[in-house]
Amino acid sequence: MSDHIEWVLEMDVQDGMSEAVLPLISEMVIATRENEPGALTYEYYLTEDKSRCTVLERYADSDALMTHLGNFGTHFAERFFKTFAPVRFTVYGPANDTVRSALSELGATFDTRIGGFHR
Repeated sequence: MSDHIEWVLEMDVQDGMSEAVLPLISEMVIATRENEPGALTYEYYLTEDKSRCTVLERYADSDALMTHLGNFGTHFAERFFKTFAPVRFTVYGPANDTVRSALSELGATFDTRIGGFHR
């Protein structure tokens, strides 16, 4: 088993904010790719009607995830929550207590890996 932690976050796009989605996501993707080597997967998906957005994220370990949360909080959280309303947030993998505490505040639920593999 690996130390990877991943999540699926489903969000509604706030009313009147559909035009803000792509510029914000583009900026976040660039910042994460350039500044966070522990971010292994960082992918956003938008429904055709631009009403719902889903993000898939995977981090090397709890420390990498906390680095991301620090950067997110400093640079993007205010705009992010004006643009999106979280609907479902599920975290998978061996999140430590620090991660669990931080993400619980955002409504996350946690599933523990019981089998499988990554290639």
